[in-house]
Amino acid sequence: MQKITPHLWYSKEAEEAAAFYVSVFPGSRLRRVTTLPIDSPSGPAGSVRMVEFDLFGQEFLAITAGPLDPFNHAVSFVVNCEDQAEIDRYWEALLQGGGTPEQCGWIRDRFGLCWQIVPSILGELMAHPDRARAARAALAMMKMVKFDVAALRSAFDGGG
Repeated sequence: MQKITPHLWYSKEAEEAAAFYVSVFPGSRLRRVTTLPIDSPSGPAGSVRMVEFDLFGQEFLAITAGPLDPFNHAVSFVVNCEDQAEIDRYWEALLQGGGTPEQCGWIRDRFGLCWQIVPSILGELMAHPDRARAARAALAMMKMVKFDVAALRSAFDGGG
């Protein structure tokens, strides 16, 4: 068991969300679904469901326990992508069923959870010692919704 596990609170769809995420990310799995055997403030015995799942070896716990606070941008999950094909694949997958694209590589999935679909190269471009090149990449990034790796590299190199 890892020391820190992200815990996601859903009003009613934790199991559906976990199954969706496991279908999106290869090598991921749903480990266990458990119902709370006693009454709780969130509902009667059996109504609260705890879902354990792994995404790329990272353990997650999700709970269906009625409405509380909605997800917001204060917490998001960054998916580092090696190339444009990987960005495109995750982008389209996370938009399925009603997700919403947002500025700078962000997506709010159909369950309200925020994701950032980011090219791995972006950190290198932004941290480059030539600050003019880094600034060009940053300006290009700020104009994008879904990241375009070729356009980021072009801007970094001084092209459009």
